[in-house]
This record gives sequence, structure tokens and C-alpha cells, in this order.
Amino acid sequence: MCGYACESIFARTSVIEKVKIQVAFYKGKGDFFNGVVRWWTNSIYSHAEIVLADGYTWIGISPFLKSKVDSRKKIIIDHREWDFIDIDITQEQHNIVVEFLEETRGHGYDWIGMLLSQFLPCKIKHRERWYCSEWIAYALRIACVFDWKIIKIYDRKDLSPAVLYDLVMDIKNESETV
Repeated sequence: MCGYACESIFARTSVIEKVKIQVAFYKGKGDFFNGVVRWWTNSIYSHAEIVLADGYTWIGISPFLKSKVDSRKKIIIDHREWDFIDIDITQEQHNIVVEFLEETRGHGYDWIGMLLSQFLPCKIKHRERWYCSEWIAYALRIACVFDWKIIKIYDRKDLSPAVLYDLVMDIKNESETV
């Protein structure tokens, strides 16, 4: 799946319990900033979050709410404004995503890294700052949902919601053909 380190995660258990998470991509009208993100990335998506297996705990970071990595309960959703991609993962992978949330909870939004990475030929990254799709990509990589050899997060200066959508769809399509 993800190489030796991730294979050892799954070797400890003979029965692998699967759970479903979702990656939610915001396509609603939103505000001025949502429009700028969509225009700049040439995408219908301007934001992304992870929906945990319980179906109503959303995790991630938004520049428009607290501007910090956090979780929140979201019960009322306008489904016309979101696209959801279901991903089947193990309970252990789910636990790792939650552990990554706890490790990064309270980290701020990376306006400087996000903006400078768009204009410079390299990625600018602050250790304790994130933007929505970057945080999700790292969470899924650390949990071995993404194969680091394929997505090479560290080489990507663009991890926009549109790029994340393509990565998640590739993983979903790959897992469906196995």
C-alpha cells in the first residue's frame, strides 16, 4: 500500500476493520475569497475538509472560521454546495488521522506559505501553519491512505483543493480496481 513503514501498521492485526471517511470539497458561492481561490486554481472548489466516520465531525482548517486546525460538529449541510468523496480506510488509519488532528490542533492558517508558493519556484512551508487541502493531504499521507512514493507531498508547491480532489479521486479509483 504505502511502503514498508505503512505495511507494518496493518501487520499487527489479522482482521482489518474498515470505516468510511469523506473528503468534502466546497463548491458553493461563498464569499470574495472563495471566488479568488476558484479563479486562481481554475477549479470549482475553494475549500476542503475531512468528515470522520461518525458522519458529522468535520476536521481541517479554514481561513474563514477560526483560522486554526480544529474539529467541529456539522449537522446541517447544504449538499448542493459540497462534493463528497468516500474513502474506505482501516480503523487504525482513522485513528492516525485523529491523532494528527490532535497533534496539529490550534496550528494557524498558512497565508504566507500558500501565497508565496504560488509565485516562487519552491514550496514555502511553516511547520505549524497549514491551508485546508495541504493539511488534508498530510493527514491522509501520514495515515498511509496516500502512497508517499506517488504523491510526493514534499515536492508539490501546489496542493490546492483542485489538486487534492484529483489525488483523492486517483486513490479512490485505484482502490476500486484492486
